[in-house]
Amino acid sequence: MKIQCLSLNFEPEEIGIAVYSTGFAREMAKRGHIVSAFCAHPYYPQWRRRTGWPRLGYRTLKADDVKLKVVHCPLYVPQKPTAKSRILHYATFAISALPRLIGDALKNRPDIVFIVAPSLVSAVSGLITARLTGAKLWLHIQDYEVEAAFATGAISPDSRLGRIALSFESWVLSRFDMISSISGPMLDKLRKKGIPEEKIYEFRNWANLQKVQVVEGLSPMREELGISTKYVAYYSGNVAAKQGLEIITESARILTDRDDLTFVICGEGPFLNTLEATAEGLKNIRFYPLQPFEKLSDALGMADVHLLPQIADVAELVLPSKLTNMLASGRPVVATAYAGTALAQEVEGAGIVTEPGNAQAFAQAIANLLDNPEQCEKLGRNARQKALENWDMTAILDKLEIEMTRLADKSETNTSNNKY
Repeated sequence: MKIQCLSLNFEPEEIGIAVYSTGFAREMAKRGHIVSAFCAHPYYPQWRRRTGWPRLGYRTLKADDVKLKVVHCPLYVPQKPTAKSRILHYATFAISALPRLIGDALKNRPDIVFIVAPSLVSAVSGLITARLTGAKLWLHIQDYEVEAAFATGAISPDSRLGRIALSFESWVLSRFDMISSISGPMLDKLRKKGIPEEKIYEFRNWANLQKVQVVEGLSPMREELGISTKYVAYYSGNVAAKQGLEIITESARILTDRDDLTFVICGEGPFLNTLEATAEGLKNIRFYPLQPFEKLSDALGMADVHLLPQIADVAELVLPSKLTNMLASGRPVVATAYAGTALAQEVEGAGIVTEPGNAQAFAQAIANLLDNPEQCEKLGRNARQKALENWDMTAILDKLEIEMTRLADKSETNTSNNKY
């Protein structure tokens, strides 16, 4: 197959969607498929252009060992992302990627154009290249960005911008041959939006089961960071408003009398300064930058308990990508979610789920686990087993490859069913 992949985030970014877009592109190329990936210059989660990357130019990289070409495209990066600045951010990427997409499509004639959301704005560029070549269109939804914007208050659903966003989302979704997402409840969202069952596919994120091993005993990362307490409650990743991370600092304040526990937050993002301000005066919480990818296993193994907060209104709209490696580390997770949501379903049996926004319950769950080592160990074993059974990259991509091949074969016999 010839696959054209359009994803805002890609390596060298090391967290979030970039991990899975890169893994998808590299693995499909290793399997002999010809893959062209179009992505933005790296900026996430710091929300700033990285040193050494051009402001306006493109950068094309080719992997010598596989049939993979990666084109990094320039874009506007707001220092403090808001609803309107994000739209400009997404739009500049879609516009800058378009000429390279068209050139590649006309030359290589892709069988499938694979678009990762966010952002849906980029989908328009993919629609154009598919229209020019007769390729099949596949949309993969990591986040329901429109509804997440409503849930976090970035956009009001009753505003003019909100109504435009919903109409645009509906228009885009109706034009794809296949739409995938990462969990059952997120697939149910597609059904509620009127997408036919035959166009819906579950494409899960995966754990890095080779990279993330269960650390026995104390992780060397503790000594490296100067942490001497018996227990560590750990969060690592993007620091943004939609996660409800202030519940961590609130819990640290509730548990401030425990001299055996340190809360550790390793992350970067637009909400970091605000979060640090909420922890002022607390001696049991520490902030560090994201740890290097090569130390991923040691960083995750530093935890006795992983922390995964989420605000209530986004629980069915996203499934945090960091969960997969948390489970793979063999440590229990304390998460905030309502029963029946994707996050609650995945954490079941591998941790404790508390009500979103309830810091007292969140703190109590952490304390209960630390004071019950047998339960903590049992949930940790279950977490690792769930990762092995449900989050293995090879098995997930084996199934995806079969489905993509089926879709590509259909495009050879019938290219008249797409709507534009």
